[in-house]
Amino acid sequence: MPLLDIGEIAERSGVPPSTLRYYEEVGLIRSEGRRGLRRQFDGDVLLKLSLIGLGKAAGFSLVEIAGMFGRNGQPEIPRAQLHAKANDLQRQILDLRTLRDALRHVADCRAPSHLECPSFRALMKASSRGPLVYRPSGGPTGARQAPGRSKRGG
Repeated sequence: MPLLDIGEIAERSGVPPSTLRYYEEVGLIRSEGRRGLRRQFDGDVLLKLSLIGLGKAAGFSLVEIAGMFGRNGQPEIPRAQLHAKANDLQRQILDLRTLRDALRHVADCRAPSHLECPSFRALMKASSRGPLVYRPSGGPTGARQAPGRSKRGG
């Protein structure tokens, strides 16, 4: 593939030139040289930028993303790290669903005042103890417990 200058890479990838220069500075990508003052990149850098974007969207740091490329620049993504990140995202999804459901309950509550609503009062009390786990049938509880652990056993 012919070399592309930094402007072409920025246009095709949507990554600003300043970010491309930073990625090069921290070793995520590598230019092949310069034509005048403009950095030149192999077209394969577009794939690498896509992988970097995907890693960032998944919540990986640039240091973590850099560790997912081998010495030859090819992806060497540790599957265990992907499973751990997927588990983290699953917990975030559950927490966000819980918060969404709690907000909808409060918004739709028919009590004359939110302070008169037993569910809202339980939400306030539970939120002071940690992340909410909302159970519409049983009301909210405080921080989530690990599977298989009792509240007494910690």
